[in-house]
Amino acid sequence: MSDTIEKVKCLIIGSGPAGYTAAIYAARANMKPVLYQGTQPGGQLTTTNDVENYPGYPDGITGPEMMIEFQKQAERFDTDVRDGWITKVDFSGDVHKVWVNDEKEIHCDTVIISTGASAKYLGLESEQKYLNLGGGVSACAVCDGFFYRNQEVVIVGAGDSACEEAHYLSKLCTKVTMLVRRDEFRASKIMEARVKNTKNIEILFNTETDEVLGDGQVVTGVRVFNNKTNAKHEIPATGFFVAIGHTPNTEIFKDYLNLDETGYIINVPGTSKTNVNGVFVSGDAADHVYRQAVTAAGTGCMAALDAERYLAAKEG
Repeated sequence: MSDTIEKVKCLIIGSGPAGYTAAIYAARANMKPVLYQGTQPGGQLTTTNDVENYPGYPDGITGPEMMIEFQKQAERFDTDVRDGWITKVDFSGDVHKVWVNDEKEIHCDTVIISTGASAKYLGLESEQKYLNLGGGVSACAVCDGFFYRNQEVVIVGAGDSACEEAHYLSKLCTKVTMLVRRDEFRASKIMEARVKNTKNIEILFNTETDEVLGDGQVVTGVRVFNNKTNAKHEIPATGFFVAIGHTPNTEIFKDYLNLDETGYIINVPGTSKTNVNGVFVSGDAADHVYRQAVTAAGTGCMAALDAERYLAAKEG
């Protein structure tokens, strides 16, 4: 083995709730984990202003603050937290090989993938402005809907997830306006019927977002246009929810791991195991259903325990 190749017992790729929880468990099991934070240290939670549904924080906490605390706890048990991201892997042999920033090569006994998923946005400048300000743009109704109680909101999307989130918001908000780009839903009939039968959900078909409106700090409305007539009008709203899907950050694993049709890593049910021995997955890289910080943390725990048992069986 070349002097330039590092040998690692447990490599964790990603630094959201799943990655840091895996690190805490792996470090306490004396697996000497090395964690690479990736391109977005802290993961999706770093774009969330207030987290009020994670147990143990009775007064709530901001997403970035929570991730700093997760990192400190992982480092307390001597997790080696590093900057950089994994750009290539080779899981074809007994030794799991990864490359950091296309340069450094690491050989790993176990790998825990916690690369998460990225919410899809429309890409409008105004949308990104208020997203970054934390002023009313969100891709998670379950995470942020609570903050819009008794207010009017707009949600974009036409699939099952969009319908589910619109219905969730309808229980909290006085009015939910749903923007559907085509003249029909992509959702299942049962989900479509659910939103159509909810009194405070208004559905606008053939309608797209022209601009997210605001006062420079928070969202005040949405300008939309009918893609058949090009007619524009404004909808008063304090929240703008985007529910057009997520992209799992799993591209570099596709040659070695089993992925579903949308790119999520397929795990052995009830475990964090993948189709490659010694490679485990946690968090939103595999979870396209719940996508919550607390469920991600739970699977991070599972991955570390599975990795520990794998090493014990191998060494024993």
